[in-house]
Order: sequence, then structure tokens, then C-alpha cells
Amino acid sequence: MARVCALTGKKVQYGHNVSHSKRATNRRFEPNIQKVRLQSEALGQRVSLNVATRTLRTVQKKGGLDAFLLETSDLKLQPDAIRLKNKIRRKLSGR
Repeated sequence: MARVCALTGKKVQYGHNVSHSKRATNRRFEPNIQKVRLQSEALGQRVSLNVATRTLRTVQKKGGLDAFLLETSDLKLQPDAIRLKNKIRRKLSGR
């Protein structure tokens, strides 16, 4: 499983562990990715996604998956999330 959030694209970052003697060794900062099933009210189904827990908090704050996707700019979303957003938008417009 790739360590990338399906909605926001948050991924592994790299940095250094710095010891007391200031010696720097390489390390990875991995996002807390969880496989979750989020309910889409517009589509009437659950969508299975790999999402960072930080993103889950934001989705909950915005009022659910549909509200999160519709309020978020396409520039901040992953391609799969944009496809899902367009599906929701088409369903809400009546097509």
C-alpha cells in the first residue's frame, strides 16, 4: 500500500534524526494512513479510500465526504478525489 492520502495527497517526508552530539541520520516521517469507508450521501454508497487521519478530521469537520470534496479546490485534491467530486456534482445537478 502506498503511503499516500487518496484525498489530499499527503505523503512520506524525509528529514534527519539529530542526536545530542548533533550527528544527523536520515529518517522518514510517514503519514498515518488508514483504510476507511466513507459514506457519500449524494451517491448513496460507501467509498473505500486510504486516507490520512488528519484528513479524516477535516472531512468530519466539514460535514462529511460530499461537503469536503465540494468545498475543496481541485488544486488540493488527488486525481481520484477529483473524479469522485465530479461524480457527486453530476448526481446533485440531476443528471
